[in-house]
Amino acid sequence: VTAMAHHQKVFATRNPASGKLAAAFVFVADRDPAHADAGAITRGNERVLAARLADARFFWEQDLKIPLEDRLPQLAEIVFHKRLGSLLDRVKRIEALAAHLAQAFLPGTDVALVRRAARLAKCDLVTGMVGEFPELQGIMGRYYALAQGEPEEVADAIAEHYAPKGPVDRCPSAPVSVAVALAEKIDTLVGFFGIGLPPTGSKDPFALRRAALGVIRILLENGLSVPLVPLIEKARSLYHVDLPKHDPATLLAFFAERLKVQQREKGVRHDLIDAAFSVSGDDDLLRLIKRVAALQAFVESPDGANLLTGYRRAANILRIEERKDGRSYREAPDPALFAQEEERALFAALSHARDEAARALACEDFVAAMRTLAALRPTVDAFFDRVTVNVDDPALRENRLRLLNAVREAVDAVADFSKIEGDSTPVNRGQKGRGQPVTAGS
Repeated sequence: VTAMAHHQKVFATRNPASGKLAAAFVFVADRDPAHADAGAITRGNERVLAARLADARFFWEQDLKIPLEDRLPQLAEIVFHKRLGSLLDRVKRIEALAAHLAQAFLPGTDVALVRRAARLAKCDLVTGMVGEFPELQGIMGRYYALAQGEPEEVADAIAEHYAPKGPVDRCPSAPVSVAVALAEKIDTLVGFFGIGLPPTGSKDPFALRRAALGVIRILLENGLSVPLVPLIEKARSLYHVDLPKHDPATLLAFFAERLKVQQREKGVRHDLIDAAFSVSGDDDLLRLIKRVAALQAFVESPDGANLLTGYRRAANILRIEERKDGRSYREAPDPALFAQEEERALFAALSHARDEAARALACEDFVAAMRTLAALRPTVDAFFDRVTVNVDDPALRENRLRLLNAVREAVDAVADFSKIEGDSTPVNRGQKGRGQPVTAGS
């Protein structure tokens, strides 16, 4: 089909009953039917196509004479990148990293099959067929592997280790394929970032954005919790060349940017991803997306919107006063200095919320953590309604600023609300003075 479509620009046909290729093809001729010899045109196309198909058959028959594994030494003669070694070096790294992934994150996976698939994945690049038809890399590897008696899992992984190639391309789901596909992409990203060749602007000659998107899709669509930083460091350890620009934080930030692009198409706000990423420092993308989903539902609720308003009021007052005083107010408030019931109620609510949220986060129950934050709303509202922060008594003022900092820290333990954009107008609050601009004297 490739020879027909890509080289001769004709259409293959299939038997409608069996779905198999039929012994016929369709072509378009730019000739006037009244003056053209249709038979001669057809015979000419048949003759040229027959030659192309004969070439393809020749490549197939010749390629099968050499087992894929026997082609491995030829990969040593192909430079992956002048600073990253040969293609054989790359295959060895991918094999080791894929085996690590299978053992650590894909329980029950046959590691021997993973190693075998990774070892053979690039061997079809030195076959005659792929030399003639480069777009068949991986695809022909699968056919050769099956013809030479390799297990089906190995053959499928050879074909799928390049996937997904785009946002709508099918994602690998079989464990062996997942391990090899992830290893291939992580190795690429660690190598090129490590030598200081990340994408710049619209330029991405090594398709690193596509590789990162592929990692994201494989992890999320297969429900895999994989901490990226240890995986990045493992990939780095397999390189036996200098990677002077290696920095896991830089690569993790790149994944965060690609995640925002990918999730934006699903209707997820980029600022919520920033909020979740910033507070947790989480390098597990599946866990991060669960946190973001809970956060989005929370901030779109009346309680969430109103608590966000209270958070911003607290943060604004603290920012102004800390700048003016040249110090922070991160110390714990002293309950003995509370002068009003609203202070005591807020302090008690915060203590309870911190403990409950910590337990929920430890269980990765992000919905419960957000629900805990929502319970703070009445006491936060009451505090801002009835308590003046900037009073004349220095000790009382400092203690109330510490209490506001406790509000900020309790909320930030779940997500960095300072990253959340948009309108903070309270919802259904109804009382006079709510939602008005906040000053340091509030």
